[in-house]
Amino acid sequence: MPLIVFDLDGTLVDSRLDLAESANELLSLYGAPSLPVADIVGMVGEGARVLVSRVLMAAGAGNASDGALERFLEIYDRRLINHTRVYPGLEAALAIAAPDATLALLTNKPSHHTGRLLEALGLTGWFPGGIIGGDTALGRKPDPEGVRSLMAAAGTDTDTTLLVGDSTVDIDTAARAGVRI
Repeated sequence: MPLIVFDLDGTLVDSRLDLAESANELLSLYGAPSLPVADIVGMVGEGARVLVSRVLMAAGAGNASDGALERFLEIYDRRLINHTRVYPGLEAALAIAAPDATLALLTNKPSHHTGRLLEALGLTGWFPGGIIGGDTALGRKPDPEGVRSLMAAAGTDTDTTLLVGDSTVDIDTAARAGVRI
C-alpha cells in the first residue's frame, strides 16, 4: 500500500493567526513592535527556533539566545487552538485517500504541540502510519530521516511514497528522501 506523508501547518491546518499572535506577544515582552501577520507567516516552516530568530531580527529585538524560544513555546502552547482550523474539505480528502494508502504526518512543529493540536481538531486517527514532530531524534525537515522512518514503518519505498506539503522545505525534504511531492 502506498504511503502519503502530510505536512501539518499550511497543508492540513491554517495556524497562521495563532502563530502570528504568539510571535507578536513574544515581541511585546521585548518591547518591540508587532509585525504584520503576513510577514510572520512568511517566516514559518523551518521550526520554532528559526521562526523566533526571524521574528526577533525583523522587529529589531535581538536574537534568541536569552530564552526567547522557551518563552515563545509557552505562549504558543496557550494559544495553540484559539484560531487554528482544519482546511475546508481536508477531512473529505483524507477519507478518500485512507482506504488506498497509509497516511502519516511529518512536521517541524514540536511533538507536544503537534499531538495537542491533532487531538483538539480530531485529526489524530487519520495517521496510522505515524506522526513525527520536529523535535525528535530524526531531525527537522528538510532532513529526510523522518520520511525514511515513516517509509520503513509502512514498508514502502521511494516509488510508493508521496509527500504532501506547502513549502520549499517540503520540496527539499522530498528531494532529499527521493520521494514524489
